[in-house]
Amino acid sequence: MNLANYISDLLYRYECVIVPKFGGFVTNNQSARIDASNNTLHPPYKQITFNSHLTNNDGLLANYIASVDNISYECALNYIQFEIDAWKEKVKAQELTLNGLGAFNLINSKLHFEPQQKINYLTSSFGLSNVVRSEIARAQAVKEQKEAVVPKVIPIVEAEKKAPNYLKYAAVFVIGLSAIGFAGKYYQNHIQEKQLVEAQKQQDLMEEQIESATFMISKPLPTLNLEVSTVGKKSFHVIAGAFRFPENANRKVNQLLQEGYEARILGVNKWNLTVVSYGSYSSRNEAVENLSEIKKNVAKDSWLLIQDF
Repeated sequence: MNLANYISDLLYRYECVIVPKFGGFVTNNQSARIDASNNTLHPPYKQITFNSHLTNNDGLLANYIASVDNISYECALNYIQFEIDAWKEKVKAQELTLNGLGAFNLINSKLHFEPQQKINYLTSSFGLSNVVRSEIARAQAVKEQKEAVVPKVIPIVEAEKKAPNYLKYAAVFVIGLSAIGFAGKYYQNHIQEKQLVEAQKQQDLMEEQIESATFMISKPLPTLNLEVSTVGKKSFHVIAGAFRFPENANRKVNQLLQEGYEARILGVNKWNLTVVSYGSYSSRNEAVENLSEIKKNVAKDSWLLIQDF
């Protein structure tokens, strides 16, 4: 498996994968979108970008390769460096295409990255593919409208009848009752709406009081003063390597002890690798000075770990 495949595997789980001395591949979540040019609906996805300034080794890629291929951390670093040298030589002459990641071109002595569009690294969109919308052809139905022949209406004139007075009074009484009923119904609806608004205000006030409530304890427990001794605590470690097999870690410790280092095994990290240090220090300045000396004269791939063991 080539180096691009290892990077592709890690992009499903991490937002950034750094390739030492080359650059970092960074992903950003993008929402679903519609491509109006070809009527295609694209699901949410991770957009890949490349940052040439992220060149410091964070150990993620090397540790993953070491765990997958069952090799040492140093062998993984050597493999990465070999692949990077091959990439840099190839991009000088032609386009460098990395499977699942994208393509690199050298333009005006600068790397230009064009990401791939086929693989979706967003796990929540697993199984979702692009959907092409088909245009709906709407037929224009032409309806012939015929003029309707309206028959001529002949008005019927009835003889004027004079209504009795008591019928007029009865009609006025009925209209009055209707108006009173309508006014009563309107007033009742208005009262109900007012009650609902007031109830909602009381509910909001109650929720606000609950949210801002402070609970007091009348008889709090006495406080305990604990004194933690930090004398001799060594949290800064210059790392010599991380090994899959414990016997290799023990062999490295014995070698460093013979060379005069205060080497020891720090423990097993989250990748199930046994971590070995040149030495541990209580101050950052002391650790950085020793790290610089070791990187200069002994091992360039040594690094600093800040952790309590």
